[in-house]
Amino acid sequence: MRLTRLDEGIFLLYMLVVLGVGFIATRRGKQTKRDYFLAGDKLPWWMIGASVVASNISSHHLVGVMGTAYNRGFVAMVIEWGAILIGFNALLWIFLPFYLRNGFYTVPEFLNRRYGTGARTVYGVLVLLTYLFVEISAVLYMGGLALYALVGIPVSYSVIVLAIATGIYTIGGGLRAVVWTEMLQLGVLLMGGLALSLATIHAAGGISSPWTMYIGGSLCISVFYCATNQFIVQRALAAKDEWHARMGIVFTDYLKFLLPLIIIVPGLLAPKLLPDLAKADLVFPTLVKTLLPAGLVGLVMAGLIAAVMGHTSGAINSCTTIATIDFYLPWMRRRQRETNDQSAVRFGRLCGVLVVIIGIAWAQVLNGRSQKPIFLYLLNAYGYFTPGIATMFLLGILWKRTTHAGAMTAGLLTIPLSLAMQFMFPRLPFQNRTGIVFWTCIVACAVVSLVTVAKTDEELKGLIWTKDALRLPPEQRDRMRGIRNPTLWWAIVTAAVVFFYVRFA
Repeated sequence: MRLTRLDEGIFLLYMLVVLGVGFIATRRGKQTKRDYFLAGDKLPWWMIGASVVASNISSHHLVGVMGTAYNRGFVAMVIEWGAILIGFNALLWIFLPFYLRNGFYTVPEFLNRRYGTGARTVYGVLVLLTYLFVEISAVLYMGGLALYALVGIPVSYSVIVLAIATGIYTIGGGLRAVVWTEMLQLGVLLMGGLALSLATIHAAGGISSPWTMYIGGSLCISVFYCATNQFIVQRALAAKDEWHARMGIVFTDYLKFLLPLIIIVPGLLAPKLLPDLAKADLVFPTLVKTLLPAGLVGLVMAGLIAAVMGHTSGAINSCTTIATIDFYLPWMRRRQRETNDQSAVRFGRLCGVLVVIIGIAWAQVLNGRSQKPIFLYLLNAYGYFTPGIATMFLLGILWKRTTHAGAMTAGLLTIPLSLAMQFMFPRLPFQNRTGIVFWTCIVACAVVSLVTVAKTDEELKGLIWTKDALRLPPEQRDRMRGIRNPTLWWAIVTAAVVFFYVRFA
């Protein structure tokens, strides 16, 4: 497909603007640890919500989720709305107060305080593997696949250019640059996605045909991804205060509720327009080529690149934060070596370069994989890592009897048990396998905890969930009145999601 001059101009303009915004944000930072990794704790609620969604959406939504909707139907809706009912509720009402009130940089710091260094290390290793081999590489691959289908650029070239362009402003400016560019990227993504959705609905015969099939969900993956995932939680950790953090997560719920209109609906309608596609992951680029006029193709391409760069930059930044805060700085302290903010930022940037290189390499491995939708590869891969992580966090914050030995048992068991289950039962659906491993990890953690020594109540002070976690700190409670109450807005969007589940499931 040859792009018109108008499409090329729109696409080029977007690339120049986003790189310019990233450069300006980089120059504004003070380059302290708190500024580089948490944007100086200055993010307002609307930035938090938009940034979470912009980093969450990527080519694995535009390409992967749309392909899953084409192949599997309405079940794809669960990934978005299930996150509202499960994962983000767990973050909002269980974990968020403890992350913020303890002043953590990273999610693993909670595990370090709750259990010890072993649990922190296990989580760090598991989640870095997830980011490198699931988040970054798969997103780059799917972005490259879409660009190849649209304009014929080889996948390997697209992966390299996207990774390097994103890495430049992410490594240079830290979370501040990531968040500011994500604001722009979300706007472009929504415009491009809405254009494609409206064109698809019109071509398929109108609004009456999208709803089909059955809804399911995955507790384990949702809790990990939304509530214990540095990639998502880091935005809330950078909030001005707890009120802004809570309102930001509620705003995320509203954006997630609307996203299926621009991502999943085209995939649900596509079988009517494209019944004989050889590969489900080609739905997005094929619809763009088939339905959109000149100008809008460039806008949708810009939206695709916005999604890839936003997600990749967030994952790179999370990798560098965990590598620096949870591995480098503790390692230096154990050797009694002095560190300062400049050395921490420098190490983070070096890690960022390494992450980009590994992401590019693994994306090439994924290139030309199976005919199964790549989004199912992502969820399947999450199933290897997440059962142990979810167990460590849920039992750790809800049951004071959980011990370090119990948490380590769950964390170390998750990958071997997942591999064994897949070897013994290769036809077992990945969600069933993940659920079995998750509950096995919970039982194993509980049994080991009951026969080992737990921490005292004094040691656990401020780390176990109580009803006080539902309320804002005293100095912020005046914001809970009237329309400024996060609970009011949370109740509205939750009721809407439940209604649609009941109505259309």
